[in-house]
Amino acid sequence: MNILIFSQDRRGRSRQLTLTHPLTIGLIALLVCGIFGGAFAIGMQLGARTGPLSGSDVTRWSRILSEQKTQIADLQQRVQARTDALAIRMARLDAHIVRLDELGKRLRDMAHIDHREFNFDEDPPLGGPEGNDGAAEQIPDLTASLSQLERRVDLRDTQLSALETVIFSRTLNAEIKPEGRPVQQGYISSYFGERTDPFTGHEEFHKGLDFAGSAGDTVVAVAAGVVTWAGERSGYGNLVEINHGKGYVTRYAHNERLLVTVGQTVTRGQAIALMGSTGRSTGPHVHFEVLHDGRQVDPLTYVQR
Repeated sequence: MNILIFSQDRRGRSRQLTLTHPLTIGLIALLVCGIFGGAFAIGMQLGARTGPLSGSDVTRWSRILSEQKTQIADLQQRVQARTDALAIRMARLDAHIVRLDELGKRLRDMAHIDHREFNFDEDPPLGGPEGNDGAAEQIPDLTASLSQLERRVDLRDTQLSALETVIFSRTLNAEIKPEGRPVQQGYISSYFGERTDPFTGHEEFHKGLDFAGSAGDTVVAVAAGVVTWAGERSGYGNLVEINHGKGYVTRYAHNERLLVTVGQTVTRGQAIALMGSTGRSTGPHVHFEVLHDGRQVDPLTYVQR
């Protein structure tokens, strides 16, 4: 083998070195021996300084290795204990999700809600760009699984809260809408609309229903609401007026005694007064009115529900 060497003189002549030349081989062998000899000398010096391992050194290193093995075994036990605890926690969360799903299904069916609106058999579709441009490593471990289960629990909690809101709204709407009779006993003595005035004998428009009964009979609210009037009013005698929201107001007139006060919250069927004949009245009865958006409507529609 030949090596061409280019010199830096002006002539730019090259020189040739032949590796098979005896002189060249000798120089290389001498160089290799020098390197190995130096390394051997350095090793001898280091060995002379440190000296050979004594029995106490061997014992000490054995003890250190034994302690490290014990520490590793203890660490493995602790890791295993934490892993078992995470697995138990995951199992409990999974069982909790199953119970939430079954509860949600029963509530959904009871409320007659479309299954597509509250589907507890599968998670809703989700999406979005991956964070960190997809650079984050995805390591499937117990911690990730636990986080996923916790997200499912949060999702079910959100779904159940929304379902509760829907059911509550429906229940509230049903409770605040007038329905039923304002008396527990008695009969309708006068209907809504044109009639002959019992005092003047002239035609007049009657804005409610009259329920005849006995003095002291119980008068009840036909829907939940807040009492906005509880006292005497011209023509009505002792009057109870209840605002039910959604534009609904009911009035109960000619009472002998009132059982509620202004600002009080009442429920459907709650006793609010005792029947009487106060105000413009010819006998014990309750004059019952239903107003929707400020206008009197026929109460019979709500009584017959």
